[in-house]
Amino acid sequence: MDYRSIALDGPAGAGKSTLAKLAAKHFGFMYVDTGALYRCVGLYARRRGIASKDTDGVSALLPEIGLEMKYDENDVQRMILNGKDVTDDIRSPEASVFASDVSAMPAVRDFLLSMQREMAKKYDVIMDGRDIGTVVLPNANVKVFLTADPAQRAKRRYAEFVEKSVDTTLDLVLSDMNMRDKNDSERAVAPLKAADDAILLDTTHLDLDESLAALCGIIERSLAARE
Repeated sequence: MDYRSIALDGPAGAGKSTLAKLAAKHFGFMYVDTGALYRCVGLYARRRGIASKDTDGVSALLPEIGLEMKYDENDVQRMILNGKDVTDDIRSPEASVFASDVSAMPAVRDFLLSMQREMAKKYDVIMDGRDIGTVVLPNANVKVFLTADPAQRAKRRYAEFVEKSVDTTLDLVLSDMNMRDKNDSERAVAPLKAADDAILLDTTHLDLDESLAALCGIIERSLAARE
């Protein structure tokens, strides 16, 4: 059986995870949040007292890391790090910075790559991240590059933090987001960029329902064209 794969890439705060989850439910696909994998590695490094840009230090920790993706009764993806649920822990601003830094390390990317590709071989998937269409799943059936104005992305991410009672400010979120955009776009390994055959979806002026409708429309038309 040939499984179908949807690659959804874009910068931090573009709404990839939210839209990918909803689209996966709409199409009956498995949702794979690859960013959560990098966040887990970053969280583990932080807890072990390793600097986020210490390549040798982070690489030395990889054999100690056991990762699992599980889905609860509500089909919500849960991240299990060495047997413990860290789904909420990996969403802090500090975890975001660590995730961006460790994701630039070749050893970390190699460590997680096979895990991501194996999922696409076993299930119909919608996978979101920074380099899904360019590196992880270069032969994905549909590739979408999701983006929005940085200020709008920061407002959305800040609203998420407020809802989760994370102590931060809009200015700090925007500053972290701009730094992460710079790091992700300029890193030597698998930088953030749209695949040549990706379809651009800018949600700056779209609400959630409009964004979801636009994304599902792109996926439906693209899959139909391949049949």
